[in-house]
Amino acid sequence: MSYKAEIPYGVYWSTPFSKWQGSLSHLNAIAFGAHVAKLELTKRNVAIDDFDYGVLGTTIPQKHAFYGAPWLTGLIGAKDAGGPTINQACATGVRTLLAAVQEIEFGLVEKALVVNADRCSNGPHIVYPNPAAPGGTAEQENWVLDNFSYDPLGSNSMLQTAENVAKKHRLSFEEQHEVVLQRCDQYRSACAFDHAFHKRFITLPFAVPNVRFNKTITTLKGDEGVVLSSAEGLAKLKPVLPGGTVTFGSQTHPADGSAGLVVTTSDRAREISTDPSIRIRLQGFGMARTKQAYMPEAIIPAVQQALKQASLTIKDINAITSHNPFAVNDIVFAKAIGWDVMNMNNYGCSLVWGHPQGPTGTRSIIELIEELAIRGGGYGLFEGCAAGDTAMAVVLKVDNGQGASS
Repeated sequence: MSYKAEIPYGVYWSTPFSKWQGSLSHLNAIAFGAHVAKLELTKRNVAIDDFDYGVLGTTIPQKHAFYGAPWLTGLIGAKDAGGPTINQACATGVRTLLAAVQEIEFGLVEKALVVNADRCSNGPHIVYPNPAAPGGTAEQENWVLDNFSYDPLGSNSMLQTAENVAKKHRLSFEEQHEVVLQRCDQYRSACAFDHAFHKRFITLPFAVPNVRFNKTITTLKGDEGVVLSSAEGLAKLKPVLPGGTVTFGSQTHPADGSAGLVVTTSDRAREISTDPSIRIRLQGFGMARTKQAYMPEAIIPAVQQALKQASLTIKDINAITSHNPFAVNDIVFAKAIGWDVMNMNNYGCSLVWGHPQGPTGTRSIIELIEELAIRGGGYGLFEGCAAGDTAMAVVLKVDNGQGASS
């Protein structure tokens, strides 16, 4: 199928992603997401005061997060735009996109702002009252670290889900490292010619503001904290878990950042697009849950569902990006779906540039759009797993020039 909603070409953005405790670690993620969105919309001459819907995706609580999306839209000047605040862990990027698409599909709104913003650094330390505990002592939680390492349903870490899948499919760490080296080479291509690919949707150099957003304290030339692996370096690494196969080189790292896009009607998309001859249409969405503690496998049924809704097969797809917290994800997906694992994420991925949770999928979707635009159009697929052994996927179509009126 083809949804009524479209993403106007060029009206999307991302910050560089910054390493754990790096240059963005002092900023409230929601306020920072609003700051960047306002700058990027203004840069594109997109009117802010006529947004009638806003979706905020954020997975790590920040101060004043209770006010969520209306706070964010108010900060940028879209004071008539309300909407939900959504947390679906690593699948938040697809879920927030779908939320906006659905509102437009049913004719409830015309112009929606989608912003995903998270900061893994300096995550909250939460105290939960427990009057039934001895002496009324409280329970405590480190939101980021504790949840990375413990699924309360199965008492397993996310890393263990990757090891379970690697064992089931007999994946060696050598096979995983081959994929890592390819992903690093692909990211290098995005950085070539002074970050020519990244500059299609990231403002570089990027001015990092102070907490009051009234002064620049440093600038980023690109993603911060990326380590591009070598075969020699990977060969020296040992599996993180005893008897396992996943090393620190074959998994992603926590990061900070934000990413956003506009979703609107076809007519309005052409009005605000930076190139009206290019259309971006949503074709299908998928969501799935797999066996407990086998998270990377969830992407397979999610993709199948998205392709079915789009009335396509994998043979119709021209480009694929993924959220791959582990190299295991891409290998298992490619084998199951019938795709060359080395021919996806052609300009980078979260395995390399990091994982600030909510914004991760949004950036990958943006990179997918730009890859298709460079190719002259076609169908694209994004997929990614999420906490709770779930996953989401989206199929979109980029039409250029002659295909724009179809």
